[in-house]
Parts: sequence; C-alpha cells; structure tokens
Amino acid sequence: MTLVLDVSVAVAWCFDESAPVANAALDLVERRERTLAPLLLWFELHNAVLMGIRRGRATSDRAGELLARIEQMSIQLMPLPRSGDVLALSQRHRLTFYDAAYLELALREKAPLATLDDALARAAATEGVALIGA
Repeated sequence: MTLVLDVSVAVAWCFDESAPVANAALDLVERRERTLAPLLLWFELHNAVLMGIRRGRATSDRAGELLARIEQMSIQLMPLPRSGDVLALSQRHRLTFYDAAYLELALREKAPLATLDDALARAAATEGVALIGA
C-alpha cells in the first residue's frame, strides 16, 4: 500500500495528540508501507515544531528528538508537481495551495490520504481519494 501523509498528521505525532487518523497512519508508516509527501511537508513540519517551541509545547532538545524520529521514518518527499494542477484543485475546493499539493499528490499516485484537516478531507472525498482512518 502507498499513502500520502499530510503535515497535520505528522504534527499530531510530534505533540502526542491522539487521533484515530494519526494513529492509523503511524501504524502504516511503522509497518514500512510506502509513504509519500510533497516536499512542502519538510518545511511545514519544521515550522510547526518551531511554533511549538515558541509556545512552550516542546523544548529545543525535545523538538530535535521529535524531528529526528520522523526523519528516520521512510517518508519519501516527492518532486514538485505541476503548478497548474495544484492551482486548479485549490480553486475548485477553496483550499490553500499548500493543502492542494497534498491532494494533488494523492490523486497523482492514486493513494489514500492521511489528514486531520477537515477541508482537505472533504476535498479528497469529493475527488474520490480514499482517506486513512475514515
């Protein structure tokens, strides 16, 4: 099985936020299922951890441990998509360009999506993309 991982799920892992979708995705990743994400995930995840440090949710040391744990997972960061495809999805579903990048990857790879983002999940369902944990 191949799955596409949204940053919302990886952030939940970092901050021990228990959610059925995040738990199901973590189980798949730990079983070494092929896990894909747009290159954007790297930036969004690091920014979320930085914000967690600033808000007192994690220390710098703990943040480093969390990021190292995720970097050890076999998450394949994919090359950039065609911008027109992402733009069309973002306009059609009123998503941010960032969220539409995850949806575009799931569509391109014909893979289910793991997300905690309600708007992204609705758009995925509309596009016929299966959702992990749904």
